[in-house]
Amino acid sequence: MSDGRIPAQRRRRKPTRSGVLLSEDVIVDCALRLVGQHGPDALSVRRLGAALGCDPSALYRYFHNTDDLLLALADRLIGDAQAGFDPTDMPWAEGLREMALRIHGCYRAHPRVAAMAAYRVTRRLNEFRAVDTGIGLLRRAGFDDATAVRYYAAFVDTVLGHAALDAAHLALPVERRAADDRAWTQEYARLPTATHPQLAVVRAQLPLMAGSSFETALDLLLAALVAAAPG
Repeated sequence: MSDGRIPAQRRRRKPTRSGVLLSEDVIVDCALRLVGQHGPDALSVRRLGAALGCDPSALYRYFHNTDDLLLALADRLIGDAQAGFDPTDMPWAEGLREMALRIHGCYRAHPRVAAMAAYRVTRRLNEFRAVDTGIGLLRRAGFDDATAVRYYAAFVDTVLGHAALDAAHLALPVERRAADDRAWTQEYARLPTATHPQLAVVRAQLPLMAGSSFETALDLLLAALVAAAPG
């Protein structure tokens, strides 16, 4: 198969010891839960086999290896983000905004998976559909084919980059995340004016640095795209 997945005829359909009927979706559901609870180390055939009540080797009938499974997890996030999304009747820039917010929100909902997978190319159906939709919106804006592809790459890299950054922050232990956020009101607030004059001027605004800059970056990017659009 062109996407690298195991052909259907090589899979067996019988319940595991715990009565679970294995399928790609069941395995992905389990992997999402385990990684969400225990982090990246949970993505192993041993852990999955124990959770599903099957011999770990049974998982190789559905996925070549754990990297193949990781790509399936990434594609699941893309699919969940795009569920019910139809920008046909939206202005193109509004469609891109909605697409971006959906992706970012879904990755924040699964921060440990997102931190592992945001930079991967899944080569699967949900990703194909998302790329087709995004490039279609930019072509609708009047950009020529090459420009639409280049601008889509910039758009989706911006979205996924912020999604991965925010997901990695959320995946930190609570105490480390809190310490990073407090830095803007504590360590930065104590810096002397003589050595850091610009920070002293904006000291009251520095807590803004603790939040995500995703929507600000998205606004700037969309404004640039609207200004550049031939229409």
